[in-house]
Amino acid sequence: MTRRSFVGGGIAAMSVSGSPAPLAHGKTADIPTTMFGKTGVKVSVIAQGGARMDLHPDIKTAAEHVRRVYELGVTYFDCSRVYWDGHAEEAYGIGLEGVRKNVFLTTKTQKRTAKEVEQDLATSFRLLKTDYVDLWQVHNVQSREDIDKVLGPGGAMEAFEAAKKAGKCRFIGFTGHYDPEVHAALLKAYEKWDTVMMPIHAADHAYLSFEETALPVAIERGVGVQAIKVFGKAFLLRSLNPIECLKYVLSQPGVHVAICGAGTVGQMEDNIRAVQDFRRMTPEEIADVRKRALLGLGVFSGPTLEYWKRKA
Repeated sequence: MTRRSFVGGGIAAMSVSGSPAPLAHGKTADIPTTMFGKTGVKVSVIAQGGARMDLHPDIKTAAEHVRRVYELGVTYFDCSRVYWDGHAEEAYGIGLEGVRKNVFLTTKTQKRTAKEVEQDLATSFRLLKTDYVDLWQVHNVQSREDIDKVLGPGGAMEAFEAAKKAGKCRFIGFTGHYDPEVHAALLKAYEKWDTVMMPIHAADHAYLSFEETALPVAIERGVGVQAIKVFGKAFLLRSLNPIECLKYVLSQPGVHVAICGAGTVGQMEDNIRAVQDFRRMTPEEIADVRKRALLGLGVFSGPTLEYWKRKA
């Protein structure tokens, strides 16, 4: 499979081609890749998100979706111990059986003590049918208290560092969508983060902005950035089309991967087409998308849209 490769934060200097060809069944797509921060690893710029595996009626159907997405050429699969009460990891384990080493596989733990996260990782390995993950993440960091628990004596970081040393995970990171100031503080409090996950989208700048507060710190530290809430939990589709949402995110400096919670193969095919026919937005285009995002949202902007953030 051939892939276009793009270096540095976000995607640079992409040319625009004609309308992308349909994605035929069984055919892999030419999905751009990018160097994932300081990890030294190239990853596809879009990923299948595990949080929406619960849209499928059963584990078998979800696993079939995972396999089809892999067949389309997606090689980045995001998951978590808590998604769908563990069934998301189970679907990934079945769907990626036999091809696990061909993908960049992640999972997360929401526990905060070393003992608890070790137990979570063992369960993740069993369900994912693997003996290592490419990226293991402290999930859903919300407060300074969380930071103290994770980094303090007996905290999660002790197990994370041990797992990385033992080869059970290649990289370590953290995630969250609650408070950009907490994200910035945790990035500064620990120097060995490989990655971070945060909400980045066309309306983020209007309310407790991760793009303005946390993203610059991640860029400064060379950390690989995964963007979530790309479509604003579908609220942004009131005023923007999905391609605009995705291109906006991938045009932001420092963003490497857009996590797309595609619940159907058709949605992922649309995402693939968007990045195949991609050029980085100009500053003028970015400003226009931001403006139209807020105009179209009206009363749904700010905390009404971004209910996942803390109340200012």
